Amino acid sequence: MPATAISPTASFTTQASGDEVVTQLRGAWSTHTASPDFEALRASFEQHPGKRWRFRADDDFRWDSQCMVRLFLCARYCDERQITLDVTELPEGIRKLLTVATAVKPQQTPPPKPLSGWQYFKNAWCHLCTTATDLLEFVGGATLALMNLLRGRANTRLRDVLYFVEQCGPQAVGIVALISVLVGMILAYLGSVQLRQFGAEVYVANLVTIGMVREMGALMTAVIMAGRTGAAYAAQLGAMQSNEEIDAITTLGISPMEYLVLPRLLALIFVMPLLCIFSDVLGLVGGGIVAAGMDISSAQFIHQAQDAVTLSDVLTGLFKSLVFAALIATAGCQAGLQSGRSSAAVGQATTRAVVNAIVYLVIADAALNILYDKLGI
Repeated sequence: MPATAISPTASFTTQASGDEVVTQLRGAWSTHTASPDFEALRASFEQHPGKRWRFRADDDFRWDSQCMVRLFLCARYCDERQITLDVTELPEGIRKLLTVATAVKPQQTPPPKPLSGWQYFKNAWCHLCTTATDLLEFVGGATLALMNLLRGRANTRLRDVLYFVEQCGPQAVGIVALISVLVGMILAYLGSVQLRQFGAEVYVANLVTIGMVREMGALMTAVIMAGRTGAAYAAQLGAMQSNEEIDAITTLGISPMEYLVLPRLLALIFVMPLLCIFSDVLGLVGGGIVAAGMDISSAQFIHQAQDAVTLSDVLTGLFKSLVFAALIATAGCQAGLQSGRSSAAVGQATTRAVVNAIVYLVIADAALNILYDKLGI
């Protein structure tokens, strides 16, 4: 029994003759008509399974790209099941296009084998070692570039340093101010909940001052700069890498580490302590706003803050900001220099720069706090 697809303009019939299945195409198989789809053709063939599938064109057969799509899927279907496809009785244009479309066979990639626990650990360890090696290599190159600068032999331009100082300094004041005030208010509200139980609301000033000066001022400023400046460094250098500008600089005998990385590193190291002090002050302003709502006068708040903080507290926060600045610049510049040569690779490098910078910041902050505790600072 022949299987017929019902269509107002296009139709086909499928008949079996031994191991050969013949499909007769009729009507206009075009974009403007309702043509049978590949599933209908496949279903008709599977009703009469054979080793050879032949297509014939009727006298009123018309075709365009829609017909070619269906025949291409039929060709792929036959190729996957070792079935011979015969289109010698179709128009010459179809035969030529089908030959071109099926000239390149689809790649059959085997599914990845599931990793055992040991293989997963081995791959993770190898990735960690590679990352650590790349980081040490980058830090070593930056150190040598800094030594050349101190000896006056580096290809580092002062105007580049000033440009990046402006980019990561004054332009970041707004977001740092907003976050710092809010963080100071959060610390004050958090402390007031507990201190109110003992009638010691005045010590909110101590909490806000120590928290901002020793920890939150430097850390929150660093997180902001990691998402803002570190990502910008990675995007700038990644774009230069994709445009082969870094290769051109290297060809001219100029070290990318001295010409591109060092100005960004020095600018961020110079700006971060200033932004940290700015953040500390505005954090105290935010805490003072909350304290005013707790019937603590400005004079009381300032006096309590002066008694709570010492010079060593301020210096510990500033030292943290210097370390954080070096880590942010390292993460951003390293990701940019190691970026691929496509727009997608630049985006991945930017993401990697922010993630690595935040990880470095958390690890360094924990290590410095442990060091301060052991030294009694």
